[in-house]
Parts: sequence; C-alpha cells; structure tokens
Amino acid sequence: MSNLARKYLEQQQTEKKVQKESQVLIKKSWLTPGEKIIGLAFAGFVCFGAVHIISNQAKIYEVNKDIQIIEAKVSDQQKVNSDLQVQVSELSAYDRIYKKAKDMGLIKDENNVKVVH
Repeated sequence: MSNLARKYLEQQQTEKKVQKESQVLIKKSWLTPGEKIIGLAFAGFVCFGAVHIISNQAKIYEVNKDIQIIEAKVSDQQKVNSDLQVQVSELSAYDRIYKKAKDMGLIKDENNVKVVH
C-alpha cells in the first residue's frame, strides 16, 4: 500500500470515531431522572399549596358573608326593640292608665285603701 492510501484509511477511521463520539453527545439528557423527580415533586407541592390557599379564602369569604347577614338581622331586631320600647313608655304613662281605668268604671275610693306598715 502506498503512503497515500494509508493516509486516506487513517482519515476515514478518524472521521468514523468523530461521528461515533458526536452520536454519544446527542443522547445526553438535559435533566437527570433525579432532577425530574424533584421538579415534579416541587410542582406538586406548589399546586397543592395553591389549591389549599384558594379553598381557605373561599371558606373565609363564606364566613364573612354569614357574619354580615347576621349583623344586618341584629341591627333590624335592635330597631324593632327600640320601637317597642318607645311604645311601652307611651302606653305606660300615668295619665293614659288613669283614663283607661276611668273608662272601664274603676273609681278611686280613698276610704277603702288600707296602709300596711
């Protein structure tokens, strides 16, 4: 074999080696399986936390709505109670009671009153 043929064969063998090495580099993954598992676990925890926070906020909203409804009912009942208190004070006036007693025929007899000591 001539020197030229040897150089040509050596050149082809080195090209095949370079091609094989480049194929090995292509198979290399961006993330290792352990990193993928850790990433998935982290994403799962983030999703779980987000759902948990949103559900807690929904519960807080419902409780606040119930509190506002009860406070409105309490204020309405306080208005009714104050109106009834005004009616009680008007109806329990001495002059009105005396007039009603007179209309019913009750008379004041001072001779029939006994004082107890």
